[in-house]
Amino acid sequence: MMFPAASLWTLLALSISITGSPVEVRNSRITLPMTTRLHFSNDTNPVQRDGPQHISVPLDNSYVVDNFYLVSCVIIGVGGNPTSYRLVVNTAIAITWIGAATPYRPTGTAIDTQLQMEETYFSTYFSGTLYADTVWITNELTINKMAIGAATDLTREYYMPYDGVLGIGPQTLSRGTILMRPEAMLYTVTERLFRQGSISRSLVGLFFKPSIMNSDHDDGWLIFGSENPGFNIGDIAYTPLTHTGDASVYWGINQTIKYAHIWILRLTTGIVDSGTTFIWITADAYDRYKSVTGADLDPSTGMLSISLDQYNNLRPLEFHIGGQIYNLCPNAQIWPRWLNHKIGGAEGAIYLVIKRLNRFTANKQEIHFRLGYVFLQRFYSVYDVHLSRVGFATTPYTDAITN
Repeated sequence: MMFPAASLWTLLALSISITGSPVEVRNSRITLPMTTRLHFSNDTNPVQRDGPQHISVPLDNSYVVDNFYLVSCVIIGVGGNPTSYRLVVNTAIAITWIGAATPYRPTGTAIDTQLQMEETYFSTYFSGTLYADTVWITNELTINKMAIGAATDLTREYYMPYDGVLGIGPQTLSRGTILMRPEAMLYTVTERLFRQGSISRSLVGLFFKPSIMNSDHDDGWLIFGSENPGFNIGDIAYTPLTHTGDASVYWGINQTIKYAHIWILRLTTGIVDSGTTFIWITADAYDRYKSVTGADLDPSTGMLSISLDQYNNLRPLEFHIGGQIYNLCPNAQIWPRWLNHKIGGAEGAIYLVIKRLNRFTANKQEIHFRLGYVFLQRFYSVYDVHLSRVGFATTPYTDAITN
């Protein structure tokens, strides 16, 4: 369905500019279980292990090693007669983009705004057309006239074999993506669920289990609307979002990092980013970590490596965030050894998951770290839209010895 440009903003009011109070709340929390799919770039037959499924449009937690990408995915439906799309869950993107592997198929519920969009996520790129369409979170829960980007050009090397990205980043990340309306911002999935009364609070949480070899229940959960995930966690401690530099438009926070009695990274700003695998830090911080652990750079993988004796002497890496200390135990600092062969590593070798920020991040102002999946799988994280804060809590898997 296409409309004249003059009427586009009226038609897209629900996805771009909503005023007034949210409608009556029907659910305090939406918890979506994820099953596990291990897929590697050189696999022709990915192995799927079924975990708990309670919805007909299921989620699955996908561990993808493609140039060292390890990401989590969700399956949603789009359209009146919905097409299923498997999307990478990303806290550093605000928009839902589809069209990488499976092209977007407009149905009778689709509104073609004729507005062109583009977005860059560090080393990846999207461009395409802004649509408003029905998005199916479950078979019983939909968002009408949800803004989505129908990608016609994107970095397929990163997103294949997936269909795009489910952005749960702050709304400010969407500013500048609509070429003809650079100041316009689009509501995220989290905010739309809140505005239509499906959840009582505008926040989303991520709960993961570390990957375990030969596990049939390697699950994760995406929780909308409640800081309580319904699982056993410690107390959630919040820290306000930073207002400094480029980090201020992301889920940006302040932190310091300490190893034993040595400050690896002094107080500075960075972001929480579920779309990246590793923990990325500045070059000087990386060099200090390399020195105190005695690690060497492995040319085959591009990762730091240590011996078994060095691993046995490895100390927790302390993340000081908002007055709290989050200890990344020694096992959480290493790559899963049973995946070594997938990244060109040696069997039994021990590789560290701390990496030096690359040139795509170095060009950003005041982003001195990125806390990726290897951190988030050890701590429950909450992203509070209205109170502009991020929270963390320990889980039963914080100190798990799985790698």
